[in-house]
Amino acid sequence: MAKDFVIVESRVRELLPEGMRLSSDALEGLDAAVKELVNRAVKRCQANGRKTIIKEDF
Repeated sequence: MAKDFVIVESRVRELLPEGMRLSSDALEGLDAAVKELVNRAVKRCQANGRKTIIKEDF
């Protein structure tokens, strides 16, 4: 069963220094953190009467 990630694994791996490895559960944790950040940004945006998320919402 394929994971439904919002992050791109290959792009995350590109950020790692030489010799550093990344486990699949780390990717799951990062994906969950990104989803939570987006949810918080949406709530802040709505609370400020906007429909456009801006960098300050994060």
